[in-house]
Amino acid sequence: MLSTLSSPAGKVAGAQTLRRGLAVLRLLTRVGPGGLRMGDIGRRLELNKATAIRLTRTLVEEGFVLRDGTSGGYRLGPEAFAVGLAAEPSYELQRLAAPTLRNLAAETGDTVFFSVLHGYENICLSRDEGDFPIRNQLIKAGDRWPLGVGGGACAMLAALDDEQVNDVLMRNAVFRAERFPRCTDDAIRLLIRETREKGYCVQPGLVIEGSWAVGVPVYDAQGRPVASISVAAIETRLGAARSAALGNRLMQASREITALQADRGRSNKERTPKSR
Repeated sequence: MLSTLSSPAGKVAGAQTLRRGLAVLRLLTRVGPGGLRMGDIGRRLELNKATAIRLTRTLVEEGFVLRDGTSGGYRLGPEAFAVGLAAEPSYELQRLAAPTLRNLAAETGDTVFFSVLHGYENICLSRDEGDFPIRNQLIKAGDRWPLGVGGGACAMLAALDDEQVNDVLMRNAVFRAERFPRCTDDAIRLLIRETREKGYCVQPGLVIEGSWAVGVPVYDAQGRPVASISVAAIETRLGAARSAALGNRLMQASREITALQADRGRSNKERTPKSR
């Protein structure tokens, strides 16, 4: 007899459970070390109480989540840390970029974001705050954005070829229409043309009115787009002249990061013992 999981219905149910479990982990990653109580997990993920309890307890049993006996909150456990360590080499780029990003935040006074390309999304790895008192609170480390939505994500999309652009816009069209109605195909394609002409993207408040951004792609040592840098600020701080100055400065920073990757790659090769 076939097992329940081997049937189509079982496979669908198993995939749904896996996605929900991963959603719990992703949520706890974003809230930080303080964690969340069970009720907050269920409410934020729109899960009923029984499902939230079952998923979270399973993650506790497997060591991916810990329960704080004092506060009653749940936070990431040692197995999640082990998985992070295994994936850590993939984020070397962000470590190489960190000094440049901090300098950009200090120079501009605004919020600087660094995101990496992941499939059809940009994942924010870091944000560095400048000293300007009004700050962008829309994006934080760990957040995922559809390619084309936001300054950095649109700059990244513009760095892909036209066939890839068409594929991306088709795949995220429904999500954009629901969550970011001003980020239409026409609006994004216009930004792509402008970005390719100038080398940087100026996102004119399409995500949230009054919140603008300037973004550029970052390339690896082989010339492939892998990440983006963006600066977000209120509209009044991103007039034409300052947007152009920021765009040129971000392009310079992007080239610096690419050069650092190339230098690191050469150093790694030099340290690798040659086979006899």
